[in-house]
Amino acid sequence: MIPTPPLRARNRLAETVLAALHDAGARRRLQALAEDAEAAEAWLGPDRARHGEVLRRRVRQAAAALAGLPVLPAPPSLAEALGAAAALFDAGLGFEVHELLEPFWAQATGPRRRALQGLIQIAVGYQHLANGNVGGAGALLEEGAARVAGQRLEGLDLDAFGRAVRAWLVRRHEEGPAPIPPFPRRG
Repeated sequence: MIPTPPLRARNRLAETVLAALHDAGARRRLQALAEDAEAAEAWLGPDRARHGEVLRRRVRQAAAALAGLPVLPAPPSLAEALGAAAALFDAGLGFEVHELLEPFWAQATGPRRRALQGLIQIAVGYQHLANGNVGGAGALLEEGAARVAGQRLEGLDLDAFGRAVRAWLVRRHEEGPAPIPPFPRRG
């Protein structure tokens, strides 16, 4: 995961990334920011001095993650959102995964709501870890893994993902850094 900048810059970038999921023009602008250092500096404005490198890194990762995805309808279906969440998560963008899945969680009930909450907690847990909040990360990862246990959502095996997150926590505690498990995908 890539650390997040402070609130204002983090939220602005998340809005830009989410718009790029369903707007080809926004996707081109995101790609331009990733490729053009001057454009990125201008977009960053007053945040460039303190947080420029983190923001530029997040922009590059987001543009690369979205490059392989079709432009989605607005709003996307849950299945489409989960596919986009997988690309963003695996690109190290846990906060954007949270922002993408939260509207689905807010409208869900029962096991679907529990599963979405678990996925969001896992994404945010890894984001907290990238930001240096080890205690908060561990708690969110444990809770998220528990919520996805035994769950399937839109054809995705969330149980396997939860087991992988738990195994990652054990390995990290016993052996040190380990690769973050990939987000569940179809097929």
